[in-house]
Amino acid sequence: MKRVAKSSTDKKVARKTNKKVVRMNDPIRIVPLHLPSELYRPSAGIAAAPAAQLTYRGGPLLDSVRVFTIFSGQAWQTSPNSDLANQLNQFFGFVVSSSLVDQLAEYSVPGHTIGHGSYIGTAAITQPTLSHSVTDAAIQNMLEQEIKSNSSVPKPDVNTLYFIYLPLGGMTNLDALTSTSLHELCEAITDPVPGWGWYDDTHGEIGDICAWQTKKLGSYMVQMEWSNKDANCK
Repeated sequence: MKRVAKSSTDKKVARKTNKKVVRMNDPIRIVPLHLPSELYRPSAGIAAAPAAQLTYRGGPLLDSVRVFTIFSGQAWQTSPNSDLANQLNQFFGFVVSSSLVDQLAEYSVPGHTIGHGSYIGTAAITQPTLSHSVTDAAIQNMLEQEIKSNSSVPKPDVNTLYFIYLPLGGMTNLDALTSTSLHELCEAITDPVPGWGWYDDTHGEIGDICAWQTKKLGSYMVQMEWSNKDANCK
């Protein structure tokens, strides 16, 4: 699963590398669906995330996010995968106007008031054929071509966020997908150009601080997100 913040026409983009911010021309990042338990056990030397404080770097925010999903590959066209795609779309329709987005209002700044968003639609594509392991460049090219040639894919604007789901590689668990998707949704809203919005130099973005900590939101499993106000994941 890939997150594309705003559009692929952004010229300057920051990426986290070894807890530093590096300027790049690449707004697409890979997000793992789960972390093996042996990597976050205290015995592995990795303790729970320490207290953090996100600071605003003056960049854009997504004031009213507009989510559009793209399911790439023939595998998404038949059950049970098509059912999973429908469930994910229902999740986005729910979460963009939920209490979770209300929680993000604390990160509003003058000129950017974070409020409820909208789920604006979905597209299923089979060409070009992409595998479950693919380069960022291939994803970027595919999205750009779909925007140009597919009338069902909306043109980008300052609040549009595309979620692209690649052919399934064996992971079909809805909880894993909603948790990971929520992580990226919140980071896209509060830091659409990584490192230019709300960011912590040590811990990263709002979702990184609370990675792998989950809760139920309605009937969905979601990841908890960092609150500067409460100095806690919530």
